[in-house]
Amino acid sequence: MTRSARIAACLLALVLPIAAHAQAQVAFGGLKHDSSLPVEISADLLQVDQSDGSATFSGNVQIGQGAMRLTAGKVRVEYATGDDTTGEISRLLASDGVTLVNGAEAAEAREAIYTIDSGVIVMTGDVILTQGQNALSSEKLTVNLQSGTGTMDGRVKSIIQTGAD
Repeated sequence: MTRSARIAACLLALVLPIAAHAQAQVAFGGLKHDSSLPVEISADLLQVDQSDGSATFSGNVQIGQGAMRLTAGKVRVEYATGDDTTGEISRLLASDGVTLVNGAEAAEAREAIYTIDSGVIVMTGDVILTQGQNALSSEKLTVNLQSGTGTMDGRVKSIIQTGAD
């Protein structure tokens, strides 16, 4: 059996069980992250809506929080409300092509919602996750940055490198 035939057989054996399920649990050791760190945002344009206290960044949006980076075409920032708040960010709603990178792991999707307090990011629409040489795809990825775990929902497909020659 040739090398490519062995790889194809291994991939088929690995992909079929995962693709048949609607949900897959994925380890996100590289995406474990401290969501209490400050958030830095840069973009080509900023629009502030005083009526609801939100800010919308658009054009080449780049967000950093510690070692984690998120890029998108547009990001709406929602701030915490209430008497005890002092302008803390509550949620980031990213759209127009979102990329999340932390270490050797990266995820891409059409949209993402990052809830700062819970440290949960939900990415939706043509999600692709790469972990080193391995790749997974689905319609939805939910990452818990505090625990470093994630769940992929929808038609989950994977390509897992076996390390075989």
